[in-house]
Amino acid sequence: MIETQLADHVQRLRDAREPFVHATVVRAAAPTSVRPGDCALVLADGTIEGFVGGVCAQASVRLHAVRAMETGETILLRLVPGAASMGADQLAQDGVVVVNNPCLSGGALEIFLDPQLPAPRVVVAGDTPIAVAVAEVARAAGFDVVRCEPGDVRPESTDAATIVATHGTDEEIALARALEAGVGYVGLVASRRRGRAVREALDVPDALRALVHTPAGLDVGARTPGEIAVSILAEIVAERTAGEAGHAAPRAEPAPETAVDPVCGMEVVASDASIHLDAGGERFYFCCEGCRATYAERQGAGDVAGS
Repeated sequence: MIETQLADHVQRLRDAREPFVHATVVRAAAPTSVRPGDCALVLADGTIEGFVGGVCAQASVRLHAVRAMETGETILLRLVPGAASMGADQLAQDGVVVVNNPCLSGGALEIFLDPQLPAPRVVVAGDTPIAVAVAEVARAAGFDVVRCEPGDVRPESTDAATIVATHGTDEEIALARALEAGVGYVGLVASRRRGRAVREALDVPDALRALVHTPAGLDVGARTPGEIAVSILAEIVAERTAGEAGHAAPRAEPAPETAVDPVCGMEVVASDASIHLDAGGERFYFCCEGCRATYAERQGAGDVAGS
């Protein structure tokens, strides 16, 4: 795929808030069919758009690209013939994954995997000065901000926060929707007395009602809309950090399902984008067409189908 097509695809993915990995060949030792600079996009389902090597290299790229989307960390993927004989100290390095590709016919490859994840979204309901300030501060902090009327709030479970700052208009509707959607942080800009009354009036289970932050923001003595906005963003960040506590690698995307090629033993992504075959009511995944053909031959005349 030519570079302009990839660029257009990147923009479409960003507009749709779809995660992907930009894979770039940074080193290719002969004999290989790729050159440094060749690149591809790897989508969340393992689909590869572009070219970074043959089917065996693609299997490793697909697997580790999906894992990069899981962690949000970049990876330098080294495909080295005979890597299985290396010591553990050579295989385990920060940011580097060394893989023995059993189907690789010749030279080594190094492919840089750069996950591109959508910025966490913050929904701000209302058009008050505080709502405007929250939106501005959130954008400056790198969040994807959506502003809307409280009755138009359409939260998603992956949202970082919903902030309701309307001074009384349709607050319960926006808060209930955010709580039921499982938004990470739900905040109401109100005095302690009014906030308590609104929270108690919410038609949601008690466990959800207790999750409303009101007054929204850390108690730092904020007075102006800008100061209150900073306190709210500080509380959002604190909540997100606390949620990640105890996890070695906070997940940006769900962990990929994997399978083992029954012929060569290579680990591959278990998705429709991987080479697979259905036999005896079970689906098997392969690193390449050669392994699938070998497996099908072993099954003899059994009922098999694949793609």
